[in-house]
Amino acid sequence: MKKEIIVQKYGGSSVANIDRIKIVAKRVLSAKKKNNNIVVVVSALGDTTDELEDMAFKISSNPPEREMDMLMSTGEQISCALLAIAIKELGHNAISFTGNQVGIRTDSSHTKARIETIECERIRKAHQEGKIVIVAGYQGVSVENDITTLGRGGSDLSAVALAQAMKADVCEIYTDVTGIYTTDPRKVKNARKIKTITFDEMLEMASLGAQVMQARSIEVAKRFNIPIHVRSSFSKEEGTMIVKESPKLEEIAVRGITCNKNEAKITICSVPDQAGVAAKIFTEISKIGANVDLIVQNVSHTKHTDISFTVPKTDLAKAFKTSQAIAKKINAGNVSKDENVARVSIVGSGMRSHHGIAAKMFRCLADNKINIDMISTSEISISCIIDQQLMDKAVKALHKKFELDKI
Repeated sequence: MKKEIIVQKYGGSSVANIDRIKIVAKRVLSAKKKNNNIVVVVSALGDTTDELEDMAFKISSNPPEREMDMLMSTGEQISCALLAIAIKELGHNAISFTGNQVGIRTDSSHTKARIETIECERIRKAHQEGKIVIVAGYQGVSVENDITTLGRGGSDLSAVALAQAMKADVCEIYTDVTGIYTTDPRKVKNARKIKTITFDEMLEMASLGAQVMQARSIEVAKRFNIPIHVRSSFSKEEGTMIVKESPKLEEIAVRGITCNKNEAKITICSVPDQAGVAAKIFTEISKIGANVDLIVQNVSHTKHTDISFTVPKTDLAKAFKTSQAIAKKINAGNVSKDENVARVSIVGSGMRSHHGIAAKMFRCLADNKINIDMISTSEISISCIIDQQLMDKAVKALHKKFELDKI
């Protein structure tokens, strides 16, 4: 009988302490006993990644990205070694590997590296020897043989990429919730679990702030059509399947509400209203590797205009500094920043065929006295930048307005 290849990924909450690592070890061994070849990808223990980052920023307000990768990658190495030890203690052979050791080759973009190739030879050899393979997520190695990391949530990308490279039968993502919900169940008590969601919807939700999975991992899963089962490491309950197409005949207009308070807004005032100015601004911003999201340019009445855009808070310092330099070059006015903003979004592939969704969203926010600062739309989502203090209120109001508690 052919052995199935299963890739399992366990998040930080699943391996937060020794007791939880022992539980994960039993769960992995249970899957192995069903005649499967297992590859396990692990995140760092609990809040280790945040703690390591905090230490670096206590030393420097702008630590070198190469050294940050060296530092941040250590968390996953600790958890994968501990899990291998726990599995061996249960009587089964296991081996732990770093991203480098299993041949995860990336480009040289520190803190946001992209995977180029995966070799997998050592994994296959370990499987032939009957071993369970534990891989440190979130990391790889560049052409220069420097350790690189794949961005926050990068262990998801490690798992999906390994599933593709190994031609795995299934990729299971274990977390502290039982699946994908209509919104964060910690914010809205009557949030409902979604049984099946499409890659497009999940990609949109992940990129707009849903923290269950990294957006880049969904992109890879969609490209190679790798079904993903998101489930809880604390129960045997079925989770949410992320698949290519929804089995429902009529798609629901709005499937979920997301929020993100890890964004900041930069405004360049009195920008000369000339052809090519926006290109100059955002070319310089792109050179520093800052990820620009929403952009709003006001209508010009005086041959000058204001341009506002959002970036992740982690990119704010360098993006703000660059914006100030650009403003001087193009003879613009003051540059301001605002960290007290949040993005609230509604997502649903059914929005393609339903009308009046935007109006309904804007009316709901207006009725709750929530002012909209910026608006962005895609084919299956609408996002609003609002005051960060009103984010939770907005999520609850929109969840109720679109009756997501009744799905």
